[in-house]
Amino acid sequence: MVAELTAPRLDVDGLLADPAIRIVVCCGAGGVGKTTTAAALGLRAAEVHGRRTVVLTIDPARRLAQSMGLTELDNTPRQVKGIAEAGGGELHAMMLDMKRTFDEVVEQHTNPKRAAEIFANPFYQAMSSTFAGTQEYMAMEKLGQLRAADEWDLIVVDTPPSRSALDFLDAPARLSRFLDGRMLRLLLAPARTGGRSVFSLVTASFGLFSKTVQKVLGAQLLTDLSGFVAALDSMFGGFRQRADQTYRILQDPQTAFLLVAAPERDAIREAAYFAERLVAERMPLAGLVLNRMHHTELAGLGAAESEAAADRLDEAGDQQTAADVLRIHAALLRKVEREAAVAAGFTEAFPAVPSARITAQPADVHDVDGLRTIGALLA
Repeated sequence: MVAELTAPRLDVDGLLADPAIRIVVCCGAGGVGKTTTAAALGLRAAEVHGRRTVVLTIDPARRLAQSMGLTELDNTPRQVKGIAEAGGGELHAMMLDMKRTFDEVVEQHTNPKRAAEIFANPFYQAMSSTFAGTQEYMAMEKLGQLRAADEWDLIVVDTPPSRSALDFLDAPARLSRFLDGRMLRLLLAPARTGGRSVFSLVTASFGLFSKTVQKVLGAQLLTDLSGFVAALDSMFGGFRQRADQTYRILQDPQTAFLLVAAPERDAIREAAYFAERLVAERMPLAGLVLNRMHHTELAGLGAAESEAAADRLDEAGDQQTAADVLRIHAALLRKVEREAAVAAGFTEAFPAVPSARITAQPADVHDVDGLRTIGALLA
């Protein structure tokens, strides 16, 4: 017999219709269907529940744009046409442009002259495009901007395809540690003391260390880094303040976290790690979405019985097609049982967390109709 999941059922429609819920964050390991799930939730919130919704994706594969019939997505919300708007809802979508978001922050919090200096700095150019953790932090920045604008009934966030889903929550703390680091404070010294060299402001014993640093990093890199830090000095407090504000938003009951996982051990383990972190940080965990789950309508016919019946048909020497069908059914049953056993690793650890499952589809979702199907399966 096929094992049944014992977690309570996740009321997806109740969640999407609740006016008190303003943010839904879809998180989980990479490759488990977060982007499709986020898009399907946003579409259903707009079409079925009449909410003005924006979906923020951080997926570089651009699947969201394709599935919604948009030629492209960028850092500005674009309205998705052709959805049922009888309930008064609207659906908009956008894809995080990490560098553009960083540039917007600089432009907003500095004067044009200082902004130009920052944009021209080689270290800024590298950091704003490739620095580890910048994408996750800028996702938090963009979420904070969207929420502060207060023009959306619901914001659905597709978290970055990071090595670990926890990177999304850890990014603000990592940035704060970077900004508060001892080396950074040394590099800030010139800006805070009238532009004198950082190395002339410390004891003579630091001279040997500075020469060593220059040998390791290179004098030009050190100069670029020092100039970057000096130019951004007035913004550092703002970075920390906004990160703290966004973190508090994520802890607020207006936010609902949905863990998305496929029935694979690594994905379920990642979802469990994230659930533990959400509980520890007192963040509202709404439920688990189990994606790409298989099922059978003939669960009463066991795998062993099917294989035995197929063997008997083989011995009889006829009805080969029936024997093949029985073996396919047995293989499907074993897959269903394996998936249920893997998923139970989460539900046994978090029995009170409600869950919803999405049946595995015969093809990838690539249009609005496909997203409607996923939304209906969720609900």
